[in-house]
Amino acid sequence: MKANLIFLFFFTIGTNIATAQTGTIEGKVLDKDGNPIENVSITYNQLGTTTNIQGEYTLSVPSGKSIQIKYSHLSYKTYTRKVNIPKGRTLQFSLKLQVKTEKIDEVIIIDERKSIKGITTIKKDIINNLPSANGGVEGVLKTLPGVSFNNELSTQYNVRGGSFDENLVYINGVEIYRPFLVRSGQQEGLSFVNPNLTQNVEFSAGGFQSKYGDKLSSVLDITYRKPTDFGVAIEASLLGASATIEGVSKNKKLKGIVGGRYRDNSLFVNSKDINSNYDPNFTDIQTYLSYDFSEKFTLDFLGSYSLNNYNFTPFSQQTNFGTVTNPLALVVNYRGTEKDRYETVFGALSGIYKVTDDLTLNLTTSTYNTKEQEYFDILAFYGIGEVNTDFGSDNFGNVDFIQAIGSQLDHARNNIDAQISNISLKATLRKETNLFEFGAKYQYENIKDRIIEWQVIDSARFSIRPTYLYPKNDEPYTPYSGPIVLYNNVRADNNIQINRISGFAQWSKKLFVKEHTIWYNIGVRAQQWTISGENIMSKKHFIVSPRAQFTVKPNWDKDMLFRISGGLYHQPPFYRELRDSIGIVHPEVKAQKSIHLVLGNDYSFKMWGRPFKLTTEAYYKKLSDVNPFTIENVRIRYKAKNNAVAYATGFDMRLNGEFVPGTESWFSIGYLNTKENIDNRGYISRPTDQRLKFAILFQDYVPSIPALKMYLNMVYNTGVPGGSPSYADPYIFQNRLKDYFRADVGISYVFVDFQNAAKVKWQKKFKELSAGIELFNMFDVQNTITNTWVRDVSSNRSIGIPNFLSGRVLNVKIAMKF
Repeated sequence: MKANLIFLFFFTIGTNIATAQTGTIEGKVLDKDGNPIENVSITYNQLGTTTNIQGEYTLSVPSGKSIQIKYSHLSYKTYTRKVNIPKGRTLQFSLKLQVKTEKIDEVIIIDERKSIKGITTIKKDIINNLPSANGGVEGVLKTLPGVSFNNELSTQYNVRGGSFDENLVYINGVEIYRPFLVRSGQQEGLSFVNPNLTQNVEFSAGGFQSKYGDKLSSVLDITYRKPTDFGVAIEASLLGASATIEGVSKNKKLKGIVGGRYRDNSLFVNSKDINSNYDPNFTDIQTYLSYDFSEKFTLDFLGSYSLNNYNFTPFSQQTNFGTVTNPLALVVNYRGTEKDRYETVFGALSGIYKVTDDLTLNLTTSTYNTKEQEYFDILAFYGIGEVNTDFGSDNFGNVDFIQAIGSQLDHARNNIDAQISNISLKATLRKETNLFEFGAKYQYENIKDRIIEWQVIDSARFSIRPTYLYPKNDEPYTPYSGPIVLYNNVRADNNIQINRISGFAQWSKKLFVKEHTIWYNIGVRAQQWTISGENIMSKKHFIVSPRAQFTVKPNWDKDMLFRISGGLYHQPPFYRELRDSIGIVHPEVKAQKSIHLVLGNDYSFKMWGRPFKLTTEAYYKKLSDVNPFTIENVRIRYKAKNNAVAYATGFDMRLNGEFVPGTESWFSIGYLNTKENIDNRGYISRPTDQRLKFAILFQDYVPSIPALKMYLNMVYNTGVPGGSPSYADPYIFQNRLKDYFRADVGISYVFVDFQNAAKVKWQKKFKELSAGIELFNMFDVQNTITNTWVRDVSSNRSIGIPNFLSGRVLNVKIAMKF
């Protein structure tokens, strides 16, 4: 013990002497847009360090003499600076590197660190410029292969046959949740992710690592940025407005960014075939603050508040359908209104402590609270009419004769109050070419849910009973003597608590075998959760999820990379998956399981002297303990039973690169086949079985006027099983919606940015200034989201009337930065 104390004494003295004879230079290395650059080499006399993922570096150098420090990166121009740092002093120095090009910045297609993990990186300028009806990150995701959707107003998406609930979304490492009561895209409003605050956007469509949570389909991992200077950004359009302000304290320790948004979807709703009074009010404000207490300890805070009010009063509707020879129309007159409110508060506090250069600890606590209400009383009188097809008639296109069929009264008083709080600890340890990551998390969920929802249907003065509960009667010829019942009637009052404990451990290693690069990741997750609440029996569950990734980059003349990843993935049920269609909670519902295998290849090459990359992936999922569901618009209803098995298999391909010099574009193709077997009745298509997908994201500009730019967002998806009533037996009645096709185009002119200097005096006030127009659904295609089923007792038939999505819409927008 005495020898140890003596050794510690002399070691401390020696360390202090060495420190006194050196100086320190630290800072951040950024690109022209202020984004951090990872793996920049900072050297002097063949000694040095590299920047981390945040672009940060710290380097000890000899003090009291002039030395040359070189900053170098394969994709950027080398920068050299001469410094002379006094003993024991620290020099703060941050810089921006220029890409290796002269006129137009070359798009760097190869990102080896992401490619080996099967992660797609999306540049934030594409997110901000791409014309999209929902105007966020999700609009870009829907152009990727394997990602499908059929509602442009919704931020929800399916990945490789999964449901909306099978996607993980993280912001700064904190999981984000989707709303509970939303049943249509036009109710959603704003996505939680604010694109004006984003720094990095990474997406994995499957085979992801153990450090990510327990879901079956995908991961969207978003990092909000830390400002490097003061700035203000404002955007405005006919669809809403946003403002962002950011800054840094004088001592560079405090960095903060605040963003507010307002959204109004009236343009899209008014393009539909419903005459209504639509008054939405979607607003949110978010902030990200970071304070560096020292070189080793940083405290971050992420906060958000959103309030979405949706007021909808329909008046009338005429939906044309049928054939050319027999054109028909559904004519509806409405009474009543719908008033929905969604209020969400979110906060996360994270402390990052660098114990050593190799060991980092991250302690995060967060809480999420949503209060949602869905109130409506809407009475509809409907009939089927014949459309006038006489071109010479003054009444052409109108309905000449209407046969009154019946009426429908829908009522709801639904409320939910959900509180989700958690605390997690993560550790990252680097040892030479090894990376070890560990984590543990505790989460508490408290859900209070009240459902009062019913529907009355009258047809030809007969009250319609639910045919799936009551036998058919030969009406109107045979009188029915039973009680008059509601067609749908759901009443429930649930108070549920869920406690979850989870953890993960994973090991990553990179090595070289005969000049070939090999990288692999092996990990495991585990979770235990207990469900309890009023009037239900407490139930405990436990799962273990092993996962692995293996990547080889051969030392070939052709730049290729091969990946294989997979594992046993689980999805423990969230509250929505525990509740059945009549509001009863089933705590015995187990986690859905998926054996997942992904084979991938990246081929990077040059065409026309410019960089391109072809990414292909084939995948297979074998699912068990499946909880079957139906989808109506964006509303998912689960059976709350593990009574099915399923599979999903497919092939995705994306070619991205500089089709136009200096811009990144891509073409995506996907094939999917997913089926399920419920109660051993045989395999049928799942609700998400969208067989083919083709998408284009294309950027262009006028060569003689580079400031005049064009952005195209075009998607084609084959129809999914849907359109049938949610109560219908899918083994008896299966119907596919028509194919989905939509093209959005945007044209903008850049007055001022880093490439275009201000030409007149008034433009010198701006760092960036642009204006443009967007044309949504430029071909005015009538896409269908669901069917309205009209029941006629007199003819003993049900008629499916398509519910069309938004038509062609013109938007004008302007963006500026100071």
